Amino acid sequence: MKSLLIVEDDQLIVTVLKRRLSKEGYEIVEARNGLEAKQLIEKKVPDLVISDLMMPYLSGLELIELIRGELQLSTPIIVLSAAGQEDTVLQAFQMGANDFVSKPFSINELLMRVKKLL
Repeated sequence: MKSLLIVEDDQLIVTVLKRRLSKEGYEIVEARNGLEAKQLIEKKVPDLVISDLMMPYLSGLELIELIRGELQLSTPIIVLSAAGQEDTVLQAFQMGANDFVSKPFSINELLMRVKKLL
C-alpha cells in the first residue's frame, strides 16, 4: 500500500483528502505543519507528499528544500496552494516540487495527479 503524507493546516482540507484518498487504497499520514512533516519523514519516508505552502513553523518551501536538500529524497511532491501565489509556486518548482494544484481544487484532478506521479 502506497503511503501519502498530507501536510496541511486546514482541517477541512485534510478531512476531505483523507476520506477520498483512503477510499482509493492509499495509507494517509497527516501533519499540521512542515515541522511535524519533517519528523514523520525522518521516521518513515512516504511514497508521495502533498503539501500546502503557507504553514506555521516550517513553510512548504522550507519543507521542499529539506526533502530535496538535507534528506536527499526523490519522493514526489505535489504543492497545494491558493491562487495568486505564482512567484511562490515557481519557486517551489525550482526547488524540486513535481506538481501543483491550485486551491480551491478538484479532488478528482488531485487524485489523477497522485496516480500519475506514483
